[in-house]
Amino acid sequence: MLSKNKKTEEANFWLSYADLMAGLLFVFILLIGAIVVKSTILKYNLASKENSLESSIEMLLLRDKEVQKLKNLLLTRDNELNSTKKELLISKNSLKLETQEIVNLNNILLSQNMKIDDFNDKIIIMQNLLDESNSTISTQNTKLEDYSNKVIVLSNTLTDKDNSLKLQDEKVLKLLHAIEDKETKYDTLIAKLQEQKAKIKSLTGIKIKVIAELKRSLGKNVAIDTQSGSLRLASNILFEKNSAVLKPSSEVELKKVFINYIGALTSKPYIKNQLESIVIEGHTDSDGGFLLNLNLSQQRAYAVMNYLLTLEFTKKSKIKPLLVASGRSYLDAVYDTNGNEDKQASRRIEIKFRLKNDDAMNEIERILDYE
Repeated sequence: MLSKNKKTEEANFWLSYADLMAGLLFVFILLIGAIVVKSTILKYNLASKENSLESSIEMLLLRDKEVQKLKNLLLTRDNELNSTKKELLISKNSLKLETQEIVNLNNILLSQNMKIDDFNDKIIIMQNLLDESNSTISTQNTKLEDYSNKVIVLSNTLTDKDNSLKLQDEKVLKLLHAIEDKETKYDTLIAKLQEQKAKIKSLTGIKIKVIAELKRSLGKNVAIDTQSGSLRLASNILFEKNSAVLKPSSEVELKKVFINYIGALTSKPYIKNQLESIVIEGHTDSDGGFLLNLNLSQQRAYAVMNYLLTLEFTKKSKIKPLLVASGRSYLDAVYDTNGNEDKQASRRIEIKFRLKNDDAMNEIERILDYE
């Protein structure tokens, strides 16, 4: 009887032991599954971030190429203007030479006229001598014929000179017309350049117009940065310390401010058509390491964007493709007038807008202001 009980107890023991091992094996399998799932999620997030970074780099390269093209265009136009100025200078110098030639020809003509007057005086003298002495008529006639021939020769010479002067006048007239044409082309080119500069200035000034429109639309309800037009929200209102989870109490105020701000941007078609992106940036103070703060700032920016994407206003406004979330760590910390970091102001969420070709327009505006 005792032997049977002992066998039963041993059987029960081994059954319990088998159940325990099966339970441990099941727990171990669950743990391995959780690790695999977590690893897969982390790999997917890492791949998404790498794709986003590659896309941002490609966009920056495209914008750099656009800026370089615009710089080359301006340089080409400056070279054309310099070439036109050189041609005008050469034409003016040529005109001065032609004018000097005309002066020289006038002096020659004056000298010839003086010679003709001198010969005319001599002819008068000879005629008087003929009247006084009939005996020398034959001689005087011969001399008169001789002088007459000389006068004819001189007259022919003067005629040739007149013809030469007429040719010179025609050349000078052609030069004057050519200079007038070049001056007209130069003035037209300058006018076109000024017109293009005015258009570029108008494009580069659109951001100022947008900020002014934001101020007018929002009034005193929402405070924005006067330089960039960005909307700043303190982190301690939205999140607990070292947390990236939105406070439920802050969601109502965040929704109201966001709707007012984005509504002012999208209510005007000419502003909405120029929007390239709406950036939600997370910022921290300099306490702690850079990567730790970068991770926290990114998570907070994502948390704000995720909440805003759930709003009916976001769906109706069709601005989902424009929304971008970015963490800046403490790269853009706020400093007071003494150069000390204002840590409370540094911990913030900024919502800002970027216009199409914003970087290129800023570079063009800088070049035009420099000129």
